[in-house]
Amino acid sequence: MSNKRITRRTVLSLAGAAAGGAVLGHGRLTTPARAAEEAGKEFKIGAVLELSGADSSGGHLAQRGYQFWVDTVNKAGGIEVGGKKYPVRMISQDSRSQPAAGAQAASRLINEEKVDAIFGSYTSGVQLAINPICAKYKVPCIAGSAESPGNWTPQPQFTFGIIPSVDLTADKALKFIVETGTPKPTSAAIIGANEPFSKDAAAGFAEGAKEAGLKITTNTLFPPTADLSPVISAVIADKPDIIAVGGHDTILINVVKTLKAQNYMPKALIQHYGVTEPAFVEALGKDADGVLGIIDWDPGFPYKDDIFGTAQEFADNYKAKYKVDADYTGAGCAVSGMVLQLALKQLGKGPGLSEDDRAQLAKIIGATDIHTFYGPIKFDQSGAHFHDNTLPPPMLAQIQNGKVVSVAPKDLSRAKLIYPLGA
Repeated sequence: MSNKRITRRTVLSLAGAAAGGAVLGHGRLTTPARAAEEAGKEFKIGAVLELSGADSSGGHLAQRGYQFWVDTVNKAGGIEVGGKKYPVRMISQDSRSQPAAGAQAASRLINEEKVDAIFGSYTSGVQLAINPICAKYKVPCIAGSAESPGNWTPQPQFTFGIIPSVDLTADKALKFIVETGTPKPTSAAIIGANEPFSKDAAAGFAEGAKEAGLKITTNTLFPPTADLSPVISAVIADKPDIIAVGGHDTILINVVKTLKAQNYMPKALIQHYGVTEPAFVEALGKDADGVLGIIDWDPGFPYKDDIFGTAQEFADNYKAKYKVDADYTGAGCAVSGMVLQLALKQLGKGPGLSEDDRAQLAKIIGATDIHTFYGPIKFDQSGAHFHDNTLPPPMLAQIQNGKVVSVAPKDLSRAKLIYPLGA
């Protein structure tokens, strides 16, 4: 896509829908009855997102990615089905960063808004609560962010994940540090918040540390709302070369602040996801420099497709629209829409899908095998990662001068790893 001007549409935020039974759409108040009248004229896609609460910055990031696809497809006239194009309307509901509220939001989207499909949440905790609702009502859900393996081990028939599960990436990232750092690190402390994604990330880091021959000085979980001062004090008492943290954005920001407050910085600090989110650098400024994370997409990748163009064109258009750099979650959420778009075209049915139509749509999504600006998309058909896209390779990223750059493996890197920190 060479044209970098993307039409901006209103993001649909429904934080108050539970109380009032009304949603915002097309800049006007739309009741469920009015929405029902419009069925058949447009595809309605629900999105359950953390628009408030502890994970709101990530929820809004995911929303931007999904909305970017909506605006892109609508600028082209809509989704083509049987020679006719239908516009798309995304209806976002706020989970308030709470799994129970996320499940209720998914149910409202399905039963009251009559959506044809759903986009998944930012966090795995909320996503895990959504999955059974989608299965019960046979509504396909494409998750552009959630990375906990717990989403896939039950083999969900109606949920699909764009980003490889964290147990396939965290261990490799830690080994990249050992292979790249000079002098080689010999010890690591592993900590994580006691919630689905974060503890799975910590488990992946621990596995990677063992495989890399590192001495594990600490391996512990803490409550998501814990005071981090005593946690960090206990960690730095052993002076580990690497500190690896499983957590979401707020926790990761607080880890860096606490380390700075205690005047200690390890040779390497890696915090799976969160460092690539613009809010991370905004909150920490120069203190964010040197922090490592894991990514599976980069604008420099030689990938392209007919909807978004090249990886770099996507990144340029995304930044022009939102005034922030595109990270891998924004990209993963945008490409979720592309997967849905191609599946709907293949299904050949217009908006207002029946239960049987949605079941058939899920089968088509499950058989996806495409190449996109994000990379290859193909969902596992069996095993512990059923319906997860396990193909994208993990990369080690580092914040350098306020920018996220890939530093390993060598064939995918765009900068040299800064190690040890402070040297």
